[in-house]
Amino acid sequence: MASTEDTPFDQYRADVDRPLLRLFREYGLPRLRWFVAGNLANLVGRGASLLPPLVLGTAIDAIFIGDGTYGLPLVPETWFPTGQVEQFWLSVGLILGGFLLTAAGTFLWGVTMNRFAHGVMHAVRTDTFAAMQALDMAFFDDKQTGEVMSVLNNDASNLETFLDDALSEGLRIVVMILGIAGILIHLNRQLAAVTLVLVPAMGLFTWWFMRQVEPLYKQVRSDVGSLNTRLENALSGVELVKTTGTEDYETGRVREASNDLYESNMAVLTLSYFYRPGMELLAGLSFAATFIVGGLWLFQGPPLGLSGELSVGEFVTFVFLTQRFVEPLSQASNIVDWYENAKASGERVFGLMDVPPHVVEADDADSLSGVDGRVEYDDVTFGYDEEPVLRDVDFEVAPGETVGLVGPTGAGKSTVMKLLMRLYDVDEGAIRIDGTDVRDVTIPSLRSAIGYVSQDPFLFDGTIAENIRYGQFDASDEAVRDAARAAEAHEFIADLPEGYDTRVGERGVKLSGGQRQRLAIARVVLQDPAVLVLDEATSSVDTETEVLIQRSMDAVSADRTTFVIAHRLSTVKDADTILVLEDGAVVERGTHDELLTVDGLYATLWRVQAGEIEALPDRFLESV
Repeated sequence: MASTEDTPFDQYRADVDRPLLRLFREYGLPRLRWFVAGNLANLVGRGASLLPPLVLGTAIDAIFIGDGTYGLPLVPETWFPTGQVEQFWLSVGLILGGFLLTAAGTFLWGVTMNRFAHGVMHAVRTDTFAAMQALDMAFFDDKQTGEVMSVLNNDASNLETFLDDALSEGLRIVVMILGIAGILIHLNRQLAAVTLVLVPAMGLFTWWFMRQVEPLYKQVRSDVGSLNTRLENALSGVELVKTTGTEDYETGRVREASNDLYESNMAVLTLSYFYRPGMELLAGLSFAATFIVGGLWLFQGPPLGLSGELSVGEFVTFVFLTQRFVEPLSQASNIVDWYENAKASGERVFGLMDVPPHVVEADDADSLSGVDGRVEYDDVTFGYDEEPVLRDVDFEVAPGETVGLVGPTGAGKSTVMKLLMRLYDVDEGAIRIDGTDVRDVTIPSLRSAIGYVSQDPFLFDGTIAENIRYGQFDASDEAVRDAARAAEAHEFIADLPEGYDTRVGERGVKLSGGQRQRLAIARVVLQDPAVLVLDEATSSVDTETEVLIQRSMDAVSADRTTFVIAHRLSTVKDADTILVLEDGAVVERGTHDELLTVDGLYATLWRVQAGEIEALPDRFLESV
């Protein structure tokens, strides 16, 4: 079976204590009225279902055989008629009334308990998603999408099943066992002892089963997450799979993950199908013992040292109620299954909820407003793990300036900008906007002041207008069109059959890379931020598209503090300042002409891209 990696998510999951009690306390109590109403209806319905066999036994003795008085437990005898005809019709009414109450109780139980359970599931799923949204990027660097999807969907559904079915069925079993046991003891204590003698054995058998099946269910939930991750990765990378001809390889990996889930499921099912027949056998033995002892008692007298009399009506009631006793006990295995499955899922759900975000607002954080755009990095050091990625990064940008960040792959260029937006927090040093530490302002106000265009912009499966408007949801149609014009996108949008109402497909697959890039720029134009970050926005497009995108970026960056992360140095040669990063440190800074004069790493990279030299000198190869 697949092993679970030791990640922060898994560590918090292991610390979850009594997840189902926590589920009821945090999400069930606010909906307690539905829970109480549902269980009262269940109690009435199940209790009423015991009335027909009890009335039948009484009617047999009092009406048909004439060997007893007409009476029911807890009801005074003076309440009942004395004539046989009246007793007969009363019996008919009571039996029909029992069936009607059972039907009504079952209907009310279904409506109220489903409202309770589905309401809890809705709240759990949305709260879990909100908790996940609040986490910083470090969590998503570590966890895979498929596993998180498994928590939000499969695990939340398992909790709903537990609340909807397991709790109600558990109450049903309790009502049936206690109710039947009470009636049987009232009718004949000695025969009731025969019927109930195996109940302790059933309890011990159930306890053993729960001990054995709990770790198996945990493995099942882990394997479900692993399979979902594998499927999500394969579907997201389907273009790479097809272009590399690796369909068989990916099918093999899915087959391996699916087999792990198959094996863990079979382990659970094998144990369950040992437990279920075992419970049914014990319950059947209880019924057989009741039938044998009661039958011998009727035509031979009290067997096995028993004493007293047993009427035919009492025997019939015992047979009917013992059969009712067998059925709920045989369903106990389902409740155990639901419970263990929900317990494993509850640990995963609350484990995700309990992961604390590392990027949090200060209690006294102020909103960042009226931003001029002065940005300062003060000896910033940062690492994703123990090894620093940035070391003592220090620079200052005046409002309205454009700064280019260049350097070999892995030098830390994108990381510098992610720290500005507080996708991560610095380990040492500080980053300030207009003299205020970014850790001292509210996160939404900080990020609304910064517009970000990535190398591979994300588009949602919706219309072009919806994607441009994303984040500025109240923007007018005219504002959307103005933003598209500024981003050099209006012309190609107008040529589409449905214009701004054209759906872009998942991740914008119906558009070219340059078109997606210009929509991302339009989205930032509509945002109108004081600070703009362009992360290699033209690195993967053709020359003609690059010219269009570069022209739109020049228009958007006017009068804004702009950071341009560039692979193509031609896109930053006109920047006010160029920062050259190598191994997480700023090794050169200046204008394009100044850096060429220095004849360092920047000048060498420029000559390579200009074709003046074929490759980097050996002294630069290690950093690349």
